[in-house]
This record gives sequence, C-alpha cells and structure tokens, in this order.
Amino acid sequence: MAPRLQLEKAAWRWAETVRPEEVSQEHIETAYRIWLEPCIRGVCRRNCKGNPNCLVGIGEHIWLGEIDENSFHNIDDPNCERRKKNSFVGLTNLGATCYVNTFLQVWFLNLELRQALYLCPSTCSDYMLGDGIQEEKDYEPQTICEHLQYLFALLQNSNRRYIDPSGFVKALGLDTGQQQDAQEFSKLFMSLLEDTLSKQKNPDVRNIVQQQFCGEYAYVTVCNQCGRESKLLSKFYELELNIQGHKQLTDCISEFLKEEKLEGDNRYFCENCQSKQNATRKIRLLSLPCTLNLQLMRFVFDRQTGHKKKLNTYIGFSEILDMEPYVEHKGGSYVYELSAVLIHRGVSAYSGHYIAHVKDPQSGEWYKFNDEDIEKMEGKKLQLGIEEDLAEPSKSQTRKPKCGKGTHCSRNAYMLVYRLQTQEKPNTTVQVPAFLQELVDRDNSKFEEWCIEMAEMRKQSVDKGKAKHEEVKELYQRLPAGAEPYEFVSLEWLQKWLDESTPTKPIDNHACLCSHDKLHPDKISIMKRISEYAADIFYSRYGGGPRLTVKALCKECVVERCRILRLKNQLNEDYKTVNNLLKAAVKGSDGFWVGKSSLRSWRQLALEQLDEQDGDAEQSNGKMNGSTLNKDESKEERKEEEELNFNEDILCPHGELCISENERRLVSKEAWSKLQQYFPKAPEFPSYKECCSQCKDTDVLYIVSQFFVEEWRKFVRKPTRCSPVSSVGNSALLCPHGGLMFTFASMTKEDSKLIALIWPSEWQMIQKLFVVDHVIKITRIEVGDVNPSETQYISEPKLCPECREGLLCQQQRDLREYTQATIYVHKVVDNKKVMKDSAPELNVSSSETEEDKEEAKPDGEKDPDFNQSNGGTKRQKISHQNYIAYQKQVIRRSMRHRKVRGEKALLVSANQTLKELKIQIMHAFSVAPFDQNLSIDGKILSDDCATLGTLGVIPESVILLKADEPIADYAAMDDVMQVCMPEEGFKGTGLLGH
Repeated sequence: MAPRLQLEKAAWRWAETVRPEEVSQEHIETAYRIWLEPCIRGVCRRNCKGNPNCLVGIGEHIWLGEIDENSFHNIDDPNCERRKKNSFVGLTNLGATCYVNTFLQVWFLNLELRQALYLCPSTCSDYMLGDGIQEEKDYEPQTICEHLQYLFALLQNSNRRYIDPSGFVKALGLDTGQQQDAQEFSKLFMSLLEDTLSKQKNPDVRNIVQQQFCGEYAYVTVCNQCGRESKLLSKFYELELNIQGHKQLTDCISEFLKEEKLEGDNRYFCENCQSKQNATRKIRLLSLPCTLNLQLMRFVFDRQTGHKKKLNTYIGFSEILDMEPYVEHKGGSYVYELSAVLIHRGVSAYSGHYIAHVKDPQSGEWYKFNDEDIEKMEGKKLQLGIEEDLAEPSKSQTRKPKCGKGTHCSRNAYMLVYRLQTQEKPNTTVQVPAFLQELVDRDNSKFEEWCIEMAEMRKQSVDKGKAKHEEVKELYQRLPAGAEPYEFVSLEWLQKWLDESTPTKPIDNHACLCSHDKLHPDKISIMKRISEYAADIFYSRYGGGPRLTVKALCKECVVERCRILRLKNQLNEDYKTVNNLLKAAVKGSDGFWVGKSSLRSWRQLALEQLDEQDGDAEQSNGKMNGSTLNKDESKEERKEEEELNFNEDILCPHGELCISENERRLVSKEAWSKLQQYFPKAPEFPSYKECCSQCKDTDVLYIVSQFFVEEWRKFVRKPTRCSPVSSVGNSALLCPHGGLMFTFASMTKEDSKLIALIWPSEWQMIQKLFVVDHVIKITRIEVGDVNPSETQYISEPKLCPECREGLLCQQQRDLREYTQATIYVHKVVDNKKVMKDSAPELNVSSSETEEDKEEAKPDGEKDPDFNQSNGGTKRQKISHQNYIAYQKQVIRRSMRHRKVRGEKALLVSANQTLKELKIQIMHAFSVAPFDQNLSIDGKILSDDCATLGTLGVIPESVILLKADEPIADYAAMDDVMQVCMPEEGFKGTGLLGH
C-alpha cells in the first residue's frame, strides 16, 4: 500500500469503533494528522505526501547553503551579445533565410563591391537634420542599394555580435519561412543589382558588377562541310558546372568546354551551304572576371520522380586554380585563388541549411559564417572536415577521397568563389561614409543603452534574490510548529514562496475550505502545519487568507466522514451476506425480481451513493478547487446522462415489469430486504407480479422526429432556459407527394438519428398536449400460420419509392460535400503491399459493434422495438438534429473505424485539394509531398489539383501512404534543419519585379 493511503487509513482507523456522536477533539486532530511526527532534513529526502508536518522537499534546498548569484536571475550577460575583438558580425536567421545570409557575407568581403556601394548616392540627406540625424525618426532605406549600404556599414562597424537583415529581406519581398534555391537567388540578385547601379553617373559604381563578376564566352559552331565558323557571344556571371560522373573540378570545367557533335536530327543549318550539315559546337572562354563564381550543379531534376534531388558526390578542388589552359587568348594573368566555399548541409534538395567559408582578403584568414555564429579557422587554413561529417545519408555512402596539400574535397559545396591573384595588396582602407557611420553610431548607442539596462535588471534581480535568501534562511528554521500554536497554509503557496522564478502572491486558502468555511479533512494532504510565528510574518508581508488556526478544524465534516466510513464497513459485510443468500434457492412465491445487471453492480451503486453524500460538501457553495458549479447544476448534468438506478434495468417503457426473463432473476425475501436498505426507492416486483400487458399486445408503433423529442427533453430539463414545444412537425419525414421517406429497417438502423418510435399510450398523450400535423404509424403483421417468424411492417402513409431513392442519392452526395470530417492515413512500411482484402482491419473495425450485430440479424427475427426487451442496458441517448439539418450536415455510417498501428487520423473537407492533403500528411508523417504515393481502394491518387470529393475520398476512408524516400532526420545537428515545401521560385518578389 502506498504511504499516502496508509496515512489516510491510519488517520481514520478510530472511526471503525467510534460512533458519530462520540467524536472528540482528539479524534478530530487525529483525522487532521496533527499527531504525525515532523520530518528531519537529511533523513527525509523528499516531501511526505499526506503529512502536514513534513516541511522537507518543498523547494527549500535551493536556498539553504551558499548560492551562486547567477541563479537569482534568468537574464543572460548582455556582453555575450557584444562583438568580439577582430571578429566579424553575424546575421540573424529569420526562419529559412540562411541562404541569403551566406551570400551577404560573401559579397561584404568583396572589398571592391563594398567600396563601390559606399560611393552610391543615398536619399539619407532627406533624413538628416542640420548636422545630425533626427532622433525621433528611424532611418528607413528606400532602395536595394541603400539597404546594402546600411547592412554593410553595420557588418563593418557594429558593436553587436549579429545584426538583423529583416529590412533587406522585406525589401526584396522574400518569404522568411520558405527556403529557396540559393543559386537562383544569387543570379537574380546580381541581375537586380546591376540594373539598379546602371543608372549611376559614377563609372566606378555603375560598372562594378561587370568589373567584378562578368566574363564573356562564345558559342562556336563549325560546319563540317565548308568549315564556316559561327560565333554567338554571351556574358556570364558564373559558370554552371555539371558534377555528375566527375571527381575533380578541372574535369567539370573540361566537360563544360567539351566539343559537341551536331548530327542526325540535331544537324546545324549552315548559311554558307544553305542546308543542314553535320557540325561541331563548343564554348570558348574569351575573358574572365576578377571574381570567378563556379556553380556546382548539385541540385538536378530527376525525370523519374519529377522533382529535384541533390547529388551528394565528392568533388575535389584546389586553393589555386590556373584557368589559362581553358581560355582562348593565352598570355594573360589567369591564376585564381580560392576565396569562398558555400556549403549546403543535408541530403535532400528541399531541406537543409546553408553556411559559408569565406577568406578575409585583408588578413588571409578563413572564417565560417553560420548565421549569427562566426568561427575563425585555425592556422589560416580552410577546414571542411566537420561539414562533411554531418548529415550522413546512408551507411553505403562513398568514402571521402584523400586530399593533398592545397586541395579539398566536398560533397556539400555548391558554389566556389575564386579571386584573381594580383601583385597588389588589397585595399585595406574601405571607409564607411560619414552619414552611414552616424547611423551605425546611433545603433551602437542603442545597443549600449540596452546593455546597461540588462545589467541593471540583472543587478536588481540579484539584490531581490539575496533578500529572499535571507528571508528563507530566517523563516524556514521557524516553520515547524511543534507544541506551540499553529496554523495551516497551502503547500502550493509555500512552494511558490520558495520558487525563485515567480513573484510571491497573497496567501489563498479558499480552495481548501469545506461547506462550513473550515478546513476540509480531505484537503489536509495539500496543507502544511506551520508555527503561528511564521504565519504572522507571512500574512503581514504577503497578506491573503482566511487564516486557518486550530479553530478551523471542522468537527461537522469529521463526524459525517465517520458516519459514512461505518456505513462502508457495514456494506462489506452486507455484500458477503447477499452473495451467500443468492446462492440459496428461492422457496415458494416469496421471491422478488431483480435485474441481473443491478445485481452485478449493486455494491458499486451503493458505494457511489455514499461517495455522493461524502462529496456533497465538496461541491457546496462552489468553493472546492475553485469550481463555481453549484449542486443543482451538477445533479442536472447527472440526470442528463440518463443513467439507470438500481433495478430500473427491468422496467419497460410503461414503468412495468419487462417481458424478458433473461435479464432478471428471483432473489429471496431476505436478500431483497438487505438490498432495500441501500436502495429504498428501487422499483419492487414480487415473483407473482405479471409482465406489462401493453408490451405483450402491441402491434402498432407511431413515429415522430427525433428533433421533436430532443427539443421536448431540453425544455423538461431546463424549462427556464429553453422555449416550450407546441407542435409535432412530422412533415419533415414525408416527401412532397405525402409518402414516407424511410423504411422500418432503416428507422432502427442508419436513420435512427432522425426517427423516434412511440408507443400507442405515449402517442395518445402527445396528441392531447401537442398539435400534430401528420400521423405516421407502423403496423406489424404476421404472414402465415406455420411460420410466424415471417413478419411484415406496413406504414401509413405508405413508402414513396422514388423519393426514398432520391433521399439515398442525396445522402451519397452529402458524403462528398462534407466539412471537417475524419479520414485515416495508413503508412505502408518496407514496401509491403497492404490490400483491402488481406487487411480488412484497415477499413473497418475488427470488433463488431452492437449496431453491426443488429444488421446481421435474420429478417424473420422479431424486432426488439415490438418485444421491448431492453437487454438490461440503458436507453440510447439520441441526437436532436432534424431531417433538414441531417441532410446537410450529418453523415451516418453503420460501422465505426478503429485506428491501427501506423495510422493517423486527419480532419479534412471535401473541397480541399489533394495537394493540401499531402501537406497535412507531411506534417503528420514527415514525408514530403513529392515523396508521397497515395491510394484508396486500389486507386492511385495522383491529381494534386483535384478535390477529395471528386477523388472519392469520403468520411472514415482509409488512404494508403507509401513513401519513396524518407526525409533525413537532422535533429542531431547543432543547427536547426527546416523541412520545406518545394519552392515556387521567386515569383512575386522584388527579385523579379524590378
């Protein structure tokens, strides 16, 4: 037995021998467990639940002894947000903008580009006021150039460890939650920047993009017949190199310049020959830029799947790249040195994280730029080892090749940036213009003010913590009451008082009061007994109440509990007695009919009655546990549940003895006498009592709508809140021709939520009290004398077959016009085919419901609505929706689905598309939409634009999901990996709208 239950039993053991009128003050204090010994720190390691004298383990351990000052606050040191000396400034990742951050850092460390942008005129002059900046107005850049100017100035001279690029990202109209193609972003932004700068008057500014990044090559086509050479000149800002099938960068460049044969259908039309001829075509590099961007085409289109994929193959590249063998005009300076490597972590084209390794042109040192974090590489060397060890796609991955001195290998590098080697030293004096420096100084001032504010808040928290430390050390030693006067305080309040993270609120003991406004005995387990001295200090400092002194011990509650415990003890004895009496045979006609269900649960029903009496105090006055539910409302709710009382399971609808003897048995007079002591209001049926005559003779039932029944029940339960019902509207159950819309079989099954079957006696009462627009009745007739099991049901008015068929069609349409319905998605594992026939549990419940069993009954079996055998169960609670509402909203199915392993339920609507469903499945199963193969009943679901209704997906459907390629789990990485939907490109952004 648990210690808490042992305490509970020990506190009330005296009630077994003491009558309620004999309860003394000593018994009351025992019930409140005041006799328990206080716990000693060091011996008792955790709080003893149920012992009000145990003050160990309530949160005091963090205050006793020496305490680190840092524990008094949750404010990080603001200096951690300060830029380190001789380091660079990071950029905040706004969600999925790591690809933007990497390029911004690469462009910032291009000194020529930064210098040219600083020379670009700005509208900041409108922002200046006299010799300074308007203090009350924040600077807002107006153009892309101004955004880059301001960002670069902050990256150069900010005191912050990282800055926020949201202004720049917002100006471009980028979706911060959508990861995009980094290579496409680079191309589009360079085009936008070149177009923007082309309007500048200063040639150093106007031509900077072309001077730094633009080269030229020619498409050269030579006719094999006449030798005529045709050239098409083209500018480039990066070379797109195919890496498939290659291991070295030089091989990729060679393939890019490889000669191509034009033969067969692909022949070239020669203007000299005036006919199609075989020819050769290749690319000739005419000029190279100062900054050579080499795009490694890792993200390629997979024709089999129709989506992009990433090539995770190793490519070797050197720190020094001689491009002279590849250019047409020899003799120039074409030796390049590596200046940046852009990395994509991850194995999928639609997920992962972007970082950049960039070389500082001034110091020659390598840095890793990872959003907010900047890491300096040791020894002025590029180190890619850590990046290549992350995100292993599989055990069969190719091993990393060995690299010689000055060379590197990477399977994640997607762009290499080379700078032309020059004898001149790079310009180390890129000065921030005065107007930008003033903006940076203002931002630095705000940062310094924030640092001072945070430091002051830390100091205040430390001072408060020290004061609290002294208070706890002083009061905790005086908390135990011992033999001196005492009071009770909530354990929850004491724990919050000792909790350093929350401010201490006034004491509130209301939740522990009984109906007599005293301390409830059942709440003693969540109270603590403390000394009057400590209580005085608590109430003087924090206030609150009510104060629970020794006078707050409630004698009335203890006496009542004593009485109930004695009854419960007597119940155990009577239970054994009744069981013995039930074993004996009933003699003569002295027995009584009792429902078998009631006999099985009578002890539990009696206990619930006693517990209800014991719990009345908890619900009275609405004070227990802060609940405002009063006693009348709680009883009303219990009444709505329509639970049967003892022996009501053998009542027929007319209040008489039901005709089914299978659900009742005879018990002796002695046994019935014992049961009556606990259930004095139970219906009594002596053995000679006849069954209900009405149930025996009834061959006619009347029909009303369930909507009427529910509206009437609501009014009876809550007459002050609901409107009275004046009429019975059966017209909703009839078609426009006046015929009935339902068969008797459907009334007892799928249409039972619409139809209520009424006894003739009940119908007579309804006709007296309500206005009835149409009388509908069902008559049962037996066909033939030999086999009376053949039963027919005739309705008045008769069934209208045409309208019945129309109703069924409408219900089928409703199945495809649903909103917020549940479907199930079952994931197929290890490529195992799950067919409907071989795994029926995927489509229907493997355990028959009562409803299913009814449907399986033979047609000749007598219907329970005429026999009135309720089977010892409570009457089914019915819906109040009428026929019209049912047609539009309610979808009824005869079988309920049970979820199985590997299956998840989703809420969907008929008008949502398959693509939207795939997004829901992605969140539920972590399978990207392009990797999902969905099917239902053997039919493949492939049209992403089609709605679920048109695809035949109805409520309770089971859709099979087969995943082609699981998305890698990057939870082990230090960086946050974000799985994104396939990008729609930069449509609608400023990159295309310039």
